[in-house]
Amino acid sequence: MINRAVAPPFSEDFSFRLPVVEKLPLPNGVDFIFLPVQQDVVKLEVVFRAGKWFEPKNGVSHFTSILLDKGTKTKPAKEIAEYFDYYGASVEIVPGYDFVSVSLYTLSKNLSSVFPLFGEILSVPSFPENELALSQEIVTQELKINNRKNSFVASRLIRKNIFGDHHPYGISLSEIDVASLSVNDLQIFYHTFFSPFQVYLIGRVSTENLHYLTDYFSMPQAGTYSENPAEPHPLDLHFHQPVSDSLQTSIRMGKITLNRSAAEYPQLLLLNHVLGGYFGSRLMKNIREEKGLTYGIHSGVHSFKNSSLFSIGADVNATNLSVATREIQKEIDRLKEEPLSRAELTVCKNHFLGSLQLEAANPFSVMEKIKTIYLNQLNPSFYDTLFQAVQHASANDLQLCAEKQLHSFHLVSVG
Repeated sequence: MINRAVAPPFSEDFSFRLPVVEKLPLPNGVDFIFLPVQQDVVKLEVVFRAGKWFEPKNGVSHFTSILLDKGTKTKPAKEIAEYFDYYGASVEIVPGYDFVSVSLYTLSKNLSSVFPLFGEILSVPSFPENELALSQEIVTQELKINNRKNSFVASRLIRKNIFGDHHPYGISLSEIDVASLSVNDLQIFYHTFFSPFQVYLIGRVSTENLHYLTDYFSMPQAGTYSENPAEPHPLDLHFHQPVSDSLQTSIRMGKITLNRSAAEYPQLLLLNHVLGGYFGSRLMKNIREEKGLTYGIHSGVHSFKNSSLFSIGADVNATNLSVATREIQKEIDRLKEEPLSRAELTVCKNHFLGSLQLEAANPFSVMEKIKTIYLNQLNPSFYDTLFQAVQHASANDLQLCAEKQLHSFHLVSVG
């Protein structure tokens, strides 16, 4: 019997083991990754190498992606939506910088009923003219609204100034880009790039359905994968865009940094956590709690397939722009000049590692980490190595990492 009057013993467990998945290489070169779980729910995610990186025309990846479920050769958008609703299923489409993912969520018992229509969405989308026109109108209105927001404009400008205005990671969608797209553009892009690259299946799936799915995704691929390398061409190091009658100014600082495969990547993630990665970070304590210059400030490492971006962001009163940027630089310099105390390092490590463990609390989040490993061709032990490296990182390691990485920041302010 458990004595519930006595608290359980404290356990400090900083291990991280992802479950073993079944990797089923298909004859057409598609990787089919399956993670069986006990829950009666299924997520089937199909990944295409069709992101912004491959666009011959700005915006074509986004619109091709979001129109996949807006009509097939047999069903219009309304019937597609109603069919999935009837079975309590849903489709999620995520256009990205490097990849496009299309996911089906359904109960295990309904998988065989809803997958045929999901397969139609993937294989025979019709790209109706009226659906494209409607999507263009919606995106155009969203751009008009967002372009009045200093934070939105600043986030666009910092990527543009770091990567260049023609680089896939730096270019942003404009109203002119939206208006210039045609159904023919979408059809050409679809037939060129929308061949399944990897398939991720998680849930309780019968042997019969598993064989059915692997047979389906073993079909010959129609697309012709090709990739044009893109090199960054940075623009202004410091840039301010004034906005009349604006009470707030959005600050963005950033630079190209280490990608996931770099040996010092774990130290960089922990260093970011110390600087601005959580509520108890140095930037939050200084800029928010002590100076009262902002409601929130954060820093982050944003890893793409072909590069990574280190960024810092905050919104401040327009009259406090100079003092805010000065204090941000002060915190960056402190990390390069002074080693962390043992107490601060311990707290940051515990929070960082605990947060990662929490992210693995449900199967879908676990599969996201497995997907990160496969899409970026990382070592299968990537996350375990990351945990161990963070756990054993010293104050000296972080100081050396700061000296190497926290310099030559681009600065953009809008307001």
